[in-house]
Amino acid sequence: MAALEAAAYADCSLSEGQDALESRGRSSPDTCFVLELGGRIAGYVLALPYPRFRYPDLTSPEDTVFRSSNLHLHDLVVAEDLRGRGLGTRLLRRLTATAGASGFEHISLIAVGGMETYWQAHGYRPHREAGPPPGYGSDAVYMSTGLRTSGPHDGEEPG
Repeated sequence: MAALEAAAYADCSLSEGQDALESRGRSSPDTCFVLELGGRIAGYVLALPYPRFRYPDLTSPEDTVFRSSNLHLHDLVVAEDLRGRGLGTRLLRRLTATAGASGFEHISLIAVGGMETYWQAHGYRPHREAGPPPGYGSDAVYMSTGLRTSGPHDGEEPG
């Protein structure tokens, strides 16, 4: 995963490193997963409960586990040689189904590297009032989409 992440973000200097990636996966193992093809990791998703309009600090590992009705899609990466085959959409569909079944009401993300239109095509809307998060790049845009569910994640406090 760390190699995929480093390759995906090399051009925009957003790579977090293995310790941070592992900490995010440990914080919410039910909403973080990998896509394996041909015996290799072809992609992954890291998504964790986070209060709306908040997001992980790229400079440090995850140290708080939140209880929230919002699931923050921190990272979705597909290996460069496998892009354009719908694998990202498959990962996103799985995440959305998992989030809905788990009772989350929203999924948020920060679009980076010019990916805002990709996320808009998948139903996410920008929240320009949130401003670009520090460290995510000057073109970063906080976005979210609603899910038609309700469930156990009522609070917005650390769990």
